[in-house]
Amino acid sequence: MSKKKKNKKAKNHRKNEITKGIFTVLEKEPKKSFNYKQIAAKIGVTEAHDRNILIKKLVQLKESKRIIEESRGSYKAIVSTKTYHTGIVDITGRGNAYIIIEGMDDDVFVPFNKLKKAFHKDTVEVYIFPRRKGKKLEGEITKIVERNKKDFVGIVDMQKTFAFIRPTDFRMYTDIFVSQDKIGKANDGDKVIVEITEWPDNADSPFGKVTVVLGKPGEHDTEIHSILAEYGLPYSFPLEVERYADQLDTSIKPEEIAKRRDMRNTLTFTIDPKDAKDFDDALSFEVLENGNYEIGIHIADVSHYLLEGTVLDDEAYNRATSVYLVDRVVPMLPEVLSNNACSLRPNEEKYTFSAIFELDDKANIKNEWFGRTVIDSDERFAYEEAQYIIENGNGNIPQDISIRGDKYSVSKEVVDATLTLDRLGKIMRAARMDQGAISFDKVEVRFNLNEKAEPTSVYFKEAKDANKLIEEFMLLANRKVAQFIGKQKPTKPFVYRIHDNPNEDKLIALNGIVSRFGHRLDFKDKKSISASLNKLLEDVKGKKEQNLVDTLAIRSMSKAVYTTENIGHYGLAFDYYSHFTSPIRRYPDVMVHRLLQHYLDGGASPKAEIYEEKCKHSSDMEYLASSAERDSIKYMQIKFMQDHQDQEFVGVISGVTEWGIYVEIIENKCEGMVRIRDIKGDYYIFDEKEYAIVGERTNKRYTLGDEVIVMVKNSDLVKRHLDFALIGKHE
Repeated sequence: MSKKKKNKKAKNHRKNEITKGIFTVLEKEPKKSFNYKQIAAKIGVTEAHDRNILIKKLVQLKESKRIIEESRGSYKAIVSTKTYHTGIVDITGRGNAYIIIEGMDDDVFVPFNKLKKAFHKDTVEVYIFPRRKGKKLEGEITKIVERNKKDFVGIVDMQKTFAFIRPTDFRMYTDIFVSQDKIGKANDGDKVIVEITEWPDNADSPFGKVTVVLGKPGEHDTEIHSILAEYGLPYSFPLEVERYADQLDTSIKPEEIAKRRDMRNTLTFTIDPKDAKDFDDALSFEVLENGNYEIGIHIADVSHYLLEGTVLDDEAYNRATSVYLVDRVVPMLPEVLSNNACSLRPNEEKYTFSAIFELDDKANIKNEWFGRTVIDSDERFAYEEAQYIIENGNGNIPQDISIRGDKYSVSKEVVDATLTLDRLGKIMRAARMDQGAISFDKVEVRFNLNEKAEPTSVYFKEAKDANKLIEEFMLLANRKVAQFIGKQKPTKPFVYRIHDNPNEDKLIALNGIVSRFGHRLDFKDKKSISASLNKLLEDVKGKKEQNLVDTLAIRSMSKAVYTTENIGHYGLAFDYYSHFTSPIRRYPDVMVHRLLQHYLDGGASPKAEIYEEKCKHSSDMEYLASSAERDSIKYMQIKFMQDHQDQEFVGVISGVTEWGIYVEIIENKCEGMVRIRDIKGDYYIFDEKEYAIVGERTNKRYTLGDEVIVMVKNSDLVKRHLDFALIGKHE
């Protein structure tokens, strides 16, 4: 670029900055008027040349009717409600932010110096600058409407008479000042929870107080509790909640049984993971005289014990969900309910809420019934045991098989029921897939842990026929309960689980990536998209790109949420869908039970707005819980890789950015980063369109999906970050 062109570009940039400054001053105080001297002082214009630009710009903006000259030489903003919006802050790794505004296609970029002390996920008011041709939307935050949170996890940096807490969240761009009298029992280097109490206008850092000392960084419990704390999730119950739960009468009473459908003499059993402690669903099976099958889906009647307006219900609602971390479960309900009174353990009478169906031999529904029941489960199966029956159901099952280390007698009645349920479930699944349902059987990473909660090996959870059997009957109950209420006239408020159609732009981007592996999507119509997605997910099974494609396919989908406004569930191809089957671990299921019973009793419709607010809270808490679960897996993967620092691994490039490539190891799904500056032999440049980095001199390429060889370079349990060294391509 010539010197003349550079000078012209610099002048234009300065004009744009001064124009933006004018709007900032006038629209920040739209009821006031300002002359050029006042505006110059507010935006820091001191040079005569810049003042002349400012005066000319004011005249131009007045003539183009973008501002008002209220009196001679005094200017005022033209107030437009469209320039101020409310949105959610999304802080980037570089400290800038984007404001996500509902109903607006483009996010609004806000540079770091215009954040006005807003934090990640805060609700803010943002002023949007007039858009320049070809440029992204840009603005500045004018007001913090609501803080997302006040508690942060950080590490104590002790000074003589005070401390700074350095937050571990990279999106938290400032440390927090804590005076000596508010440090509590924290010591230098401790990991703590700090609550921000204020941020004075003249202070560089917000002020806070230490509320919880988590422990020393890197220690197992410290890091697990930190993960929960970062998302505002609890790891213990308040004492008053525990006391209330312990005083509940959990005995089974004859007068309560008399109000329910008695199914204690019907063959009933549970199928759950082998390490499960809470069994919230059971299946019953009976062959009717007409040859049809009566199949009951029995769900723990949590709402019988969880009464509205109690401290127990308030706590369950606030939590909204159980959190499943790698080494523990943080339950929604205290153990007296989750593992005892509401757990459908064998040979114990339990109160249940049931969906009971009469099915013919082709899985057609002939009758349905919903209501409260009492059951007595005959058996408790692990998925592996049910799978054994399914795989050996042709008469090869011995009378006694080894289950959980013990000899166990399997009756012909149980075998026949399991095989029939499996067959009917497969018919229902095939019909669902034919309707356009999408089969997301994503590989789930699991760890074998020793007594110190240290990972000794990695394995992958695989959904087999036994898992799918249970899934289909739970889906049946969820769908039919939602349909039963949703089709009633007049419309009644209800809690639905909805899943919107996928974003077309994301699907096109997904198609661009998977085409590199020889796959393609068919965009002809909705059914073609679903069919080609299923074919894609089936074709990649067992291949190097499976986890990458599975992950990207899920990301291309809309997010499933709870709401009272039903639009159906795209992924399941259901017009009506709800969550009825897991009230021990999901609060929306409790709401569904309450509403269903209310309507069965002939109750009037409650206010939909109240339930919509509860749905939004439940969706938000579900997101936080799943984020914590992912972080706990990441933490355990890093812990596992610390013992394999000298080992070479084959991995797949799972992400490409301007600062490096992400590599997922094929054999254990651990993901780490190779920083672009650490790749030897050339200077690499990020090619966004090609999902690649390219060597400037050698033209060597590392592209999304390539297999490479890596070694662990650095592992940081505190920051939950894994760095790889790149050895080279895997030929």
